[in-house]
Order: sequence, then structure tokens, then C-alpha cells
Amino acid sequence: MIRTIFVWSCIVLATLILGVFVLLVYPVDRKGRMGHRCARLWGKIALLANQVRVKVEGLEKIKGEGPFIFMSNHQGSYDIFALLGYLPFHFKWLAKKELFAIPFFGWTMSAAGYIRLDRQGTRETVEAMNQAAQRIREGMSVVIFPEGSRSPNGSIQPFKKGGFTLALKSKVPIIPISIAGSREIMPKDRLTASPGEIRIRIGDPIETQPYSTKDRTHLMERVHQAISTNFEAIAHR
Repeated sequence: MIRTIFVWSCIVLATLILGVFVLLVYPVDRKGRMGHRCARLWGKIALLANQVRVKVEGLEKIKGEGPFIFMSNHQGSYDIFALLGYLPFHFKWLAKKELFAIPFFGWTMSAAGYIRLDRQGTRETVEAMNQAAQRIREGMSVVIFPEGSRSPNGSIQPFKKGGFTLALKSKVPIIPISIAGSREIMPKDRLTASPGEIRIRIGDPIETQPYSTKDRTHLMERVHQAISTNFEAIAHR
């Protein structure tokens, strides 16, 4: 309990201090580069406070600076901190719109340029998706959890279609990422924190150019297979 209180105190304090800074620099940081540096620091603070080690392999498979669409399985809350701290690219998050409604936290997400994902399928959703695809084509990388939420049991869940629609619209490579170990640190529906190790494996890039909208299911299956195979390889180390 003492560890959990300490960890959450560090996270809340870092959120407040760095969030205020992001909001203050937003008028002169419209591309969010300073905001992303703050987010990386926020992630590393959360990892350090809870004594979480992160090991990454496969970064050499990523050629160039992007843009890319990074797709990762979602094991626990610390996936976010690990990717922020150890994925060495400037990227935005594609996140469900409900998170943007959280006071202060949602404001900083908007200021950092993160993208709202509305699963209702309205006209506004389509317009937002088209705008996001345009931003990606212009050079912005994004990170997506295609499962939609953290796995309740540790297995990789079926993927949602939204991220793949965006990938097909933007026509940039998908980088599959497999994460293991974070569920033991802070799983879904639990706020207690435990130390541990998170293992990340980067898979081979998957080009989206050969695919059209009618091939979306096949693309989803290919990415799911890539993430699942690497997850099995690192899950029980």
C-alpha cells in the first residue's frame, strides 16, 4: 500500500507540473514537440517511481523517421509509460474520446495534439478520421492499441476496426509491437502498483500500400498474428 501511494503521488505530481507546462507552451508548440518531450519524461518518472525496468528489442527493424502507425497489444496501464519512455520517435496517441473529457488531463492531451477516436460511427467520426489520416500522411506518427482497452485476462483480444481504417486511409507502414510484463505491474481494474520488468519486441513493418478497404480484415489478421507471435516469444521469459 505504501508503494502504491508513493507511485500514484509521483504520477499525479508529475501530471500536474508537466501538464501545466504543456498548456503554457501550447501557443508556440503547435506541433507538440515540447509536449512529447514532457510526455516522455512523465512516462519515465512513472517507471522510475515504481522501479519498473524496460527492455526493448527490434528497433533496428524500423528504417527512417516515419511516419508510422505503431500498433501494440495492451496488457496493463504501464504500457503507456513504457512506450512513452522507450519508443524513440515523436508520436501522438489515438485515444478514445472519453479520455479527453477528463478535466485537466484531457486538456493536456488536446494540447499535445492527440487524436480523438469516437467509436459511434457518426459523420463527425468519419471527418475526424479523414483529418487524422491527412496529418499522418504529412508526417505525424501515431500509436494505437487496436484491442481498444487493456486485456482482462492477459490474452490478446480481437482487434477493433478503427485503427486499420486509419492505416488504410493514410497508407503508411504499420509497426507491430508486442508488450509483456505490464499486466503483472498494474492490470486492468487494479490501481495497486508492483515493481517488475516490461519486455517490448518490435516486429517487421507491414506495408499498407498493397491493401484496399476490402482487404481490411486480412490486414487485421496479419497484424494480429505478428503481435501474437512475438508476444508468445517474450511473455514467459
